[in-house]
This record gives sequence, C-alpha cells and structure tokens, in this order.
Amino acid sequence: MADTADTRTPAEIEADIRRRREVLAETLDEIGVRVHPKTLVGDAKAKVSANVDHTLGRAYVQVNRVVSDVRAQFVDAEGAPRLERIVPVALLAVGVVGLLTLSSRRRRG
Repeated sequence: MADTADTRTPAEIEADIRRRREVLAETLDEIGVRVHPKTLVGDAKAKVSANVDHTLGRAYVQVNRVVSDVRAQFVDAEGAPRLERIVPVALLAVGVVGLLTLSSRRRRG
C-alpha cells in the first residue's frame, strides 16, 4: 500500500491553494469572455465574413476564368482581334438592340 501522507507544510498547502484559485479565476474570466454575447456575435460575424470573402474570392476566380475564355474567342495569340468572330457578334447585338427598341416603341404607341 502506498504512503499517502502529505509532507508539505501548512504554508505550502496555502500557497498551492492560492495558486490554484488564481488559475481557476483566470479560467473563469476566459470562459466569461468567450460566452459573452458580444464575443459570440463578433465570432459569428467573423465566420460569416470569412465565408463571404471565400465565396467572393471563388466567384472572382470563376469570373476571371470566364472573361479569359471569352477574350480568347475574340483575340488571337498575338493579341490581334479576330474579325471573323467579332463581326457576327456585333451584328447580333445591333439586331437585338434594334428589336428591343422597336418593341418598346410599339407598346407606347
């Protein structure tokens, strides 16, 4: 059977208790800060902000990729415009704008 006798002096025991109380008080202060409503709201806002930043970053990369792909359709490797692709798209755009203009005039009249 092990000897369980405490060989510390009463002053050492009191010092240990005092240190333990200080550690517990510090821990309780940390817990109080962590569960405070302002801290919880701040943490939630930070998580939402991080998720929004991540989502926006992914969207930005995707948009850049699409723009690069579209640009590659209308510009050759040397940076010169590809007229065989630009002219039909421009004519189509003019046609759509013309149809929209005509349809809006007919509604007013």
